[in-house]
Amino acid sequence: MSDQLSTPQSGPADDTPTASRDIAEVPSVEIISTAALHLLSAAAVNLGLAEDLPEHRDLDEARSLIDALAGLLDAAAPSLGHHHAAPLKDGLRSVQLAFREASSIQDEPGQGPGEKYTGAVYPATKAY
Repeated sequence: MSDQLSTPQSGPADDTPTASRDIAEVPSVEIISTAALHLLSAAAVNLGLAEDLPEHRDLDEARSLIDALAGLLDAAAPSLGHHHAAPLKDGLRSVQLAFREASSIQDEPGQGPGEKYTGAVYPATKAY
């Protein structure tokens, strides 16, 4: 019995030093961009835009995810720089517009998901 108590246990805790060392080598731009892409993807799925799950729609979840994405991009934009931030902001605008299109009850301008960070988002007008 005393042998069992003195035997080191293996498991996830053993990987912590290595995991910490690995994450220390990843630039913050990559970590922020990855988090933003996860939020963007999850918002798209909850808007029913996923190819393999088109019938799924949860606008409450989508709103929360879009708000979180907009807040992250607003806070991180100076660190990301234009090269990394621009495509993420384009994706954000796309899900904001998709949300507006999917919602049967329209938010007032500036009150849609993420708009407290981005300002009001409107569809592009057609030029004739």
